[in-house]
Amino acid sequence: MRIMFVNNLGGGFAQHIDVAPGTTVAQLFEQKMPGKDAGDYLIRVNRQHVPGDQALVEGDRLSITPTKLEGARA
Repeated sequence: MRIMFVNNLGGGFAQHIDVAPGTTVAQLFEQKMPGKDAGDYLIRVNRQHVPGDQALVEGDRLSITPTKLEGARA
């Protein structure tokens, strides 16, 4: 199935990607952001906050935005 993936890390990009039916938000995060902590990102589907075990469906829009910017002072 096809979804829109928006990665707002760095310059950011958006692209349509194919994912297996039944893929969850957490599984796709692990695939696209290996070694990263999901707690450091705002992860939304269709502009809504969702649990990691939510399965993606055809046409969903998944966005991943960092909550901490590298180089920013505290």
